[in-house]
Amino acid sequence: MPIDDLRSALRKARENLSGAQREEAAGRCAQRARALPALRRARCIAAYMAHRGEISCGPIIEWALERGASVLLPVVVGRHMRFTPCHRGETMRPNRWGIPEPEWRPRRWVSAICPSVVLMPLVAFDSAGNRLGQGGGYYDRAFAFRSAAKHWRRPLLVGLAYEFQQVGKLNAKPTDVPLDAVLTERQIHQFRR
Repeated sequence: MPIDDLRSALRKARENLSGAQREEAAGRCAQRARALPALRRARCIAAYMAHRGEISCGPIIEWALERGASVLLPVVVGRHMRFTPCHRGETMRPNRWGIPEPEWRPRRWVSAICPSVVLMPLVAFDSAGNRLGQGGGYYDRAFAFRSAAKHWRRPLLVGLAYEFQQVGKLNAKPTDVPLDAVLTERQIHQFRR
């Protein structure tokens, strides 16, 4: 199936889930997140604000903040994605795609190298850890440094997805940054690097 058709079909399937199904999946993913040693130890994680049926990081963000970890959220600036600290009760504004973002100022930006774990949205993933995103390449550009070093282990890149978003095989491009794991409502998929 052509990539654009695959994206469209999986987005539609996500958007067709009820609010209760999305909430239940987010809760189950949060349970799995708490089982990952890297997330339990993380002092700083990057997350995202769910959009168009994506699995919400909300329960994981709350758990991280309760245990004193720092949480970063992405902010799109031109063709790049930056990270800024997230605080309870902070004002969020929709970006050009309608995705809520914290107010940002360059002095608040945090390097993509800083978080121990990055939670990433996705449209599809395969058994090798390849990720199909929205198509803008923001995460791939932000974490391109991971591809430059063979032994780079930080940050750990973890996708959040519904189990139905796993597909047979994605044709990865050289600029695609693979995932280390994917959490779904049913299981933890870990990939060897």
